[in-house]
Amino acid sequence: MAHAGSVKGYDVVVLGGGVAGCVLAARLSEDPGRSVCLVEAGRDYGPRDGGWPRTLLDARSLPRDHVWERHAAAHRIRARIIGGSSCVNGCWNTWGAHADHADWVRAGGGRWSARAMEPFRLAAVERMGLRPVPESEFSVWSSAALEAAGELGYPRVDMGTSGTPGYGTPLINSFDGLRWNAAFAYLDPARERPGLTVLDAALVDRMHIVRGRVRGVDIVRGGERTTLAADDYIVACGTYGSPAVLLRSGLGPADHLREHGIRPEAELLGVGANLSDQPGVFVPLAPTGALEAALAGKEAAGDLYVSRMLVRAASDRCPPGSWDLHLLPVAGPPLFGSLPPGRYEAGISSFLMKPASRGRVALRSADPTEALDIRPGFFSDPEGHDLAVVRRGLDLVGELAATAALGKLVRPPGGVPATFTDEEIRARTGTYWHPVGTCAMGPADDPYAVVDGTGRVHGVSNLRVADASVLPTVPAANTQLPVLAVAELLADAMRTEAARS
Repeated sequence: MAHAGSVKGYDVVVLGGGVAGCVLAARLSEDPGRSVCLVEAGRDYGPRDGGWPRTLLDARSLPRDHVWERHAAAHRIRARIIGGSSCVNGCWNTWGAHADHADWVRAGGGRWSARAMEPFRLAAVERMGLRPVPESEFSVWSSAALEAAGELGYPRVDMGTSGTPGYGTPLINSFDGLRWNAAFAYLDPARERPGLTVLDAALVDRMHIVRGRVRGVDIVRGGERTTLAADDYIVACGTYGSPAVLLRSGLGPADHLREHGIRPEAELLGVGANLSDQPGVFVPLAPTGALEAALAGKEAAGDLYVSRMLVRAASDRCPPGSWDLHLLPVAGPPLFGSLPPGRYEAGISSFLMKPASRGRVALRSADPTEALDIRPGFFSDPEGHDLAVVRRGLDLVGELAATAALGKLVRPPGGVPATFTDEEIRARTGTYWHPVGTCAMGPADDPYAVVDGTGRVHGVSNLRVADASVLPTVPAANTQLPVLAVAELLADAMRTEAARS
């Protein structure tokens, strides 16, 4: 590796070009007097018409060719591309419950209330062009699932806002099969600004912290090491990547840092801790020949989406008026593995939306190219809360599968086993891919709080974290829309502070 030793200076350096990073770079560069550098480890294919690969543009699939680890466990999948997870996910956008905001207000103050966050939710909806699912994208299965939820007495609800348990469709960031990612929505209108620089294929190594202030950050690009200097630094590398950057920079549990030869700069016990994700169990159902024929016809027409609806459901452990489960009926090509032409997978998942269990992210070495030690901690809570909620969700899955609307589309027995043992649930566990919490916000006197309510890292004056990792609890939602709103909120907080100084 060449050591160029060069130093490039900016007003703000944003580390990570995922969903949050695109929002931050676009919003902060709106000020023509501010120079912003956005650093992304993956490729930047440029504007929408810049030759993006077809796999990343196809909203009907979940591409796996621009990720950090190609053949890793499902919970480790994370995007390595400008636009981040918005380039590889299902284009779903839902919003959480009012109870989510109560947790966040306790940690970060009044700007995290439902009312205070509403303008940022609306800004994200508008900028991403989020829209309801068009009728043409409903398969026979999705339409039947909507009917089935109504058959069980669930009310129709707006999934893009807080509310009550019920059924409905997500808001989507796709148009006629085109995945409209955060880079298109946020970066494209900003790319010609003279104050915005985008550095792709640039791996963040570590920040240099001296007496409570970041003095530079080392990146490796094209085999050369470069140091970027700025007045302010924002880490937006995601729930797995952000704690890793902090740890390599000497911010975290001192014993863990010393174990890997890293000098501790600040004892922040919460860096990498508090990992919270949403596990789930998929229950396969056997599609009838008629269902498979209908799905094949939809696929031939280019309009087959495996799921276009969900149910927000509540277990008996859920606060009144809220929900702690997503029931997700799917039918189409299998997510993992393959089936012969004309054959499709059908089933319903029970996802735990408000887990009590916590995992962690840690380093295996100080080398930024080394894979991280990621332990999701699914169903590890000692009280057994998470297992109990998922088991209740499986009961509800059975009820949904047994409705007249869905029952006619699956072959007998077409039902769900009456009970799953704890071992069977663990063996069947998958993930909704919504990790948060590894740089959680909280007051300075909380030894496990990493940032304050504006994303500023405790003990480091010019460093912030601004992505899903700052959320102390996962919302009862798919996390793309909440993360867009979080980035809008934190960008606004930074602009407000700058205007006052």
